Amino acid sequence: MPRYLTQEWLDAAQRAVENDTTLADATKDVRLTVQQMVTGGPDGDVAYHVVVDNGAVRVLGGEASDATVTFIQAWDTATAIGRGDLSAQGAFMTGRIRVRGDLPKLVEHDNVFGNVDDVFAELRAQTTY
Repeated sequence: MPRYLTQEWLDAAQRAVENDTTLADATKDVRLTVQQMVTGGPDGDVAYHVVVDNGAVRVLGGEASDATVTFIQAWDTATAIGRGDLSAQGAFMTGRIRVRGDLPKLVEHDNVFGNVDDVFAELRAQTTY
């Protein structure tokens, strides 16, 4: 089982998007990059990003040079969201997630990230936190 936010986990996330047959249609004509910054984890701070580029989705470690939007959160918030104990919206509404960038563009394509999130359901079930 991959440990949350390790390279093994990022690789498993990438395999999940590569093996999914629904994302190409769901992400057609969409171009955006969502950066995740998680602070205070067991291995220090972690950054990764999800790139949606006209039917292709990639999960990459590190910081994106051209993030559309960036989410910044503490490790305990990220793991609670990852386990399904806390919604990202709930964390945002209570100030546990900070956001910078073009939030209206992300909201415009919220259905895309619902589809991407569905792809990670099996990975979440196999992840150790």
